[in-house]
Amino acid sequence: MRILSGIQPSGKLHIGNYFGMMKTMISHMENSDLYVFIVDLHALTSVHDRDRLAQGTIEAAADFLALGLDPEKCTFWVQSDVPEVCELTWVLSTLAPMGLIERCHSYKDKIAKGITPSHGLFSYPVLMAADILLYQAERVPVGKDQKQHLEVARDIAQKFNNEFGETFVIPEPGIDEKTATVPGTDGQKMSKSYDNTIPIFLDGKPMKKRVMAIQTDATPVEEPKNPDTCNLFQIFKLFAPAERLEEVRNLYINGGAAYGHLKLELLDLISDYFAEARAEKARFLADPGEVRNIMKRGAEKARVKASTTLELVRDRVGLNY
Repeated sequence: MRILSGIQPSGKLHIGNYFGMMKTMISHMENSDLYVFIVDLHALTSVHDRDRLAQGTIEAAADFLALGLDPEKCTFWVQSDVPEVCELTWVLSTLAPMGLIERCHSYKDKIAKGITPSHGLFSYPVLMAADILLYQAERVPVGKDQKQHLEVARDIAQKFNNEFGETFVIPEPGIDEKTATVPGTDGQKMSKSYDNTIPIFLDGKPMKKRVMAIQTDATPVEEPKNPDTCNLFQIFKLFAPAERLEEVRNLYINGGAAYGHLKLELLDLISDYFAEARAEKARFLADPGEVRNIMKRGAEKARVKASTTLELVRDRVGLNY
């Protein structure tokens, strides 16, 4: 099965990115045709700083490599290194109904959070559809917030196939209900847009500050609490061993859960969990040229599939004359 997903280099990747997408993708290396990419073109909708975007792209690639993604066992590249995606985006945009794109809630959510409206932000779902369809992806692991965009890709693919003949695979969503939405420090979905993240490789005092800032209620230690509505517990359970998690759950239910102590315990759990990967990331960042070479080789692999699909599309719509 061909599985595909990408991640934006618009800021430090965080534990929501890891548990919501990265860990899942890495786990598919051994048993699927895996496509993973850094979506720098999408990041342009919110990042208008050359150095920040360039460095973010290198760091996002290094994060994936440090966390265990093997470029020899998958296709791993930077979105903009495959120009075919831009041509396919235009072709698909001529078929995408305005009403379909206007119904996408992500655009409204982002401008409500202060992101400047732009055509790129509005047409984001069409570029995402091109990302998916260009490689004939069969399954796309997404969070619940991106499920609507995948449905847009499916709708556009079906419309194209109906008008021009069978061309695109219709992708299916892959959603892990247990980790599809990781809460941020304020209880909302963890997102760089909301500034409520816990970056994967943050360390020392900055990491402690983020963890200790996780919002909790004012229920006294000795009083019972509901672990299922507490964002601290929801983050804690991503890292704690099963036996310890059960102990903490009982403290919540029966009384005795001290938020301050649990935050310090969580801090240690996060540090230990990513310790090996942190050392690997430092090694990759010490030689960014190696990272760039890995991504360029990945783009060459990706373009083989991309060019085949685009040539078929060009022929279908009449651009090959």
